[in-house]
Amino acid sequence: MPSLKDLKNRIESVKSTRKITKAMQMVAAAKLRRAQDAAEAARPYTERFNAVMAGLAAGAAGSPAAPKLLSGTGSDQVHLLVVMTAERGLCGGFNGNIAKLARQHAQKLLGQGKTVKILTVGKKGRDAIKRDFGEHFVGHVDLTEVKRVGYADAQGIAKDVLARFDAGDFDIATIFFSRFENVVTQHPTALQIIPAQFEAQEDAESTLYDYEPSEDAILADLLPRGVATQIFAALLENAASEQGARQSAMDNATRNAGEMIDKLTIEYNRSRQAVITNELIEIISGAEAL
Repeated sequence: MPSLKDLKNRIESVKSTRKITKAMQMVAAAKLRRAQDAAEAARPYTERFNAVMAGLAAGAAGSPAAPKLLSGTGSDQVHLLVVMTAERGLCGGFNGNIAKLARQHAQKLLGQGKTVKILTVGKKGRDAIKRDFGEHFVGHVDLTEVKRVGYADAQGIAKDVLARFDAGDFDIATIFFSRFENVVTQHPTALQIIPAQFEAQEDAESTLYDYEPSEDAILADLLPRGVATQIFAALLENAASEQGARQSAMDNATRNAGEMIDKLTIEYNRSRQAVITNELIEIISGAEAL
């Protein structure tokens, strides 16, 4: 049975932990507001950009002059998986869920006899996947020093991916990230970015456009920007999802610490009462012996 001193030390330790988790929860809540606003503000642009690209892609479909980013290499043997996670932990299952989806996708491809290459963004994803797929790693992007994700960060990742594609290192590229819904719900998502896939919106305008220069020329210029745009949108969704998951995790940790403090306090009071009772019994027994 723990001594009174041990119980008191544990109570003080858990109280200190609760202060830390409460502070982290408040910081995550403040960061979440900015990250959520950024992610939601980017969605209309991304959706409209994809709608325009879908129209262009439909017009260029089957054209021998269609850019390779749209038509592909003609093969699906080599796959590049871009796994985007956080640089820090203490955010519940956020990093683990993305890594799990990427691992399942990699195992499926390997089971089909495909070649898998992995590029990680964020050290938590790298640490989670490297144990099982370390031999498939081809690169890592460190964003530790980045306080707020910007389009320049997405451009840097896009340039790396496009350079590898131009060099013939892979045939298909897929990014893995978490799409933000709310504080308690984030959806791990896999999105193919090369060859580009654009789904026409059902409510898209049916207006016909004449393009100058040709649709193929416009696509050749816009497709690399489209890759960067999709990566940037994924980074923003990840940033919001990370803070939402961290706020929820720290809230749970704070409540669990409070419950533990209550239980330890009850145990401490019972032990203290038992000690006092024993001392009274000893005093009474000694008085009777006299």
